[in-house]
Amino acid sequence: MVSESSSIGRPEHPNIEQALSSFSLLRDYFQGALIVDHESRITWIDPRYRKLLGMPADFACYGLPVEQVIPHSLMRRVVETGRPILVDIMEFDERQFVVCRIPLKDDNGAVDGAVGFVFYDRVDFLAPMLEKFELLHKQLDRAQAALTRERAAKYSLSSFVGTSEVVGQLKAQVRRFALRDGAALLSGETGTGKELLAHAIHQQSDRADGPFVAVNMAAVPEALLEAEFFGVAPGAFTGADRKARKGKFELAHGGTLFLDEIGDMPIGIQAKLLRVLQEGEIEALGSNAVKKVDVRIIAATSQDLVARIEDKSFRADLYYRIAVLTIAIPPLRKRLEDIPVLCDALLEKTPRASDQRGWVIEPAAVQLLQQHDWPGNVRELANVLERAAAMAPRDIIGADLIRLALPARGGTAPGGIGGPADLASRLAEAERRAILDALDASGGQKLLAAQRLGISRSQFYEKLRRHDITA
Repeated sequence: MVSESSSIGRPEHPNIEQALSSFSLLRDYFQGALIVDHESRITWIDPRYRKLLGMPADFACYGLPVEQVIPHSLMRRVVETGRPILVDIMEFDERQFVVCRIPLKDDNGAVDGAVGFVFYDRVDFLAPMLEKFELLHKQLDRAQAALTRERAAKYSLSSFVGTSEVVGQLKAQVRRFALRDGAALLSGETGTGKELLAHAIHQQSDRADGPFVAVNMAAVPEALLEAEFFGVAPGAFTGADRKARKGKFELAHGGTLFLDEIGDMPIGIQAKLLRVLQEGEIEALGSNAVKKVDVRIIAATSQDLVARIEDKSFRADLYYRIAVLTIAIPPLRKRLEDIPVLCDALLEKTPRASDQRGWVIEPAAVQLLQQHDWPGNVRELANVLERAAAMAPRDIIGADLIRLALPARGGTAPGGIGGPADLASRLAEAERRAILDALDASGGQKLLAAQRLGISRSQFYEKLRRHDITA
């Protein structure tokens, strides 16, 4: 090694002796090496590297910029950034070298050069690693493609089935609102298709190529909502991931954020959401960095938000921010003429035997369905049809099967003996009485009444509507 370190005319480098002493330990593991100074000029080169590069023995390379000798070298980048490039493939003429580049620092920690190694002069030594890298890259591409599909709109406006006049008016309104970029509020009972229409608005808007991200406010614990919305900085709290985690606003950047059951949003998060809507900026939990976001908000609720404003559980200023464009979705009982086409569409998705061509529902069965009041709306209709299909001995669904599949209604069984319908009536009355008692004990405060009953706000408001209680 002494002969390698004592080249005539070689510029001195402060760390060259220290670097060369390390080479003696690694000599068997690399095919050549060189050192550059703080201006990326060559200060030393291993004779084996000269041979790999085909340099004449008398070629004086010391003091030359490294790119003048090795055109594709990235040593200058290492010197300028102070960051190593641990494994790379460098081209030289028609050959490829597997190289490593490491910055050299002085006693004060300042970068004053870099050292580079050639580990292999044949890339095929890395074939197993390259094959594994290529496999991982393909898997990542597939995962990203699947994630993109997952965040795309799943439904179009044609997915909202119906031929009635009220549905025609609803679709026309959705088309108009899709062309605008303001926040939208969808209101309607549970099971009417609010999320489906949110997808349809996104799919017909200028943001259709962007992501569609949904959050169900009733499904996320209050303690996790801030992190869910705004993300988490690395190490923001004990047990937090060392990598940053994006929140739903950042994931929806350039697209649509759908807030389902926004009436269940805690009052503390409402204030933070309002600020994001006003400023278009978010701060991840545990971070002071502000990020700009471009997101369209579509919210949905099955509650009376005006009543929620009156009882101080929903902010009026947030309501006016999200209710720029409002769409009221009619319940199924207001469009009973759509039941025949809905049955056809739902039965197409209903499981059937492998040798069965499809379900057929008789007109008498459809008429029976049109006499029901459908408190669960289209979701309840799908449930009834699936239950009837499960009981069907063949591919025909008649009125008798529908009668068995429908929920029990008020009345008594023959002979005055209380049957299932009588039990359902008694349970409904008991539930109504419990709600009235909870409201009375809470002084008319709906939120407190819901807490007394141990149910969520959205469930409480749904029960108020079901029992026609206007408290």
